[in-house]
Amino acid sequence: MTRELEAETSEVQYVGFWVRFLAFVLDSTVASIAIAPLVVTLIGETSVDDYDQEDLAQMLELLQRLTLQLSLDLVFMGSIFILFWIIKSATPGKMLFRSSIVDAATLGKASVSQNIVRYFGYYISLVPFGIGFLWIAFDPRKQGWHDKLARTVVIKGVPRDTASNKENRSVQ
Repeated sequence: MTRELEAETSEVQYVGFWVRFLAFVLDSTVASIAIAPLVVTLIGETSVDDYDQEDLAQMLELLQRLTLQLSLDLVFMGSIFILFWIIKSATPGKMLFRSSIVDAATLGKASVSQNIVRYFGYYISLVPFGIGFLWIAFDPRKQGWHDKLARTVVIKGVPRDTASNKENRSVQ
C-alpha cells in the first residue's frame, strides 16, 4: 500500500452495525410499501381467510401464492437496492446517514458486479442466524460477510473518485 493510500484510508470512517441496521430497516420498509401495489397488481391480493385451512389442496395453493409473492418481493426489492447502489453508491437509508458503499481496495465507486455480488451475499450473511450481518459489529473495517464477498466497505461520505472529481471541478 502506498503512503498516499495509507494516509487516505487512515482517515476513513467506516459505518458500524447500528447505523447500517437502521438504514436497512428504513430502506426495506419503504421499498416494501412501494412494491406492494405492483405485486398485488401482478398476482392479486392473497388473504389466508380465503382458504380452507383444513383442505390440504387449498393450503398448498396458498403456499404457492405466498411463495410467488415473496419471490416477486425479493426480485423487486433486490432490483431497487442494486440500482440505488449502482447509481448513488447508497440506498436512501444510507444516504440519510451520509454514507456510501465503496470498493474496499480503492474506496472508489463499487462496480456493477460488486453490487450484484453484495446483494446475493445478503442471503449468505442471513442464513446462519444473521451472523454475517452481526459480523459488522466486530470487524475492524465494519464489513459484513456480504461486504467481504463483494470486496466493499461502507464509509461515511462519498466514494473517493467522486470526491476527487468534485474537488477538481470546483478548482477549475
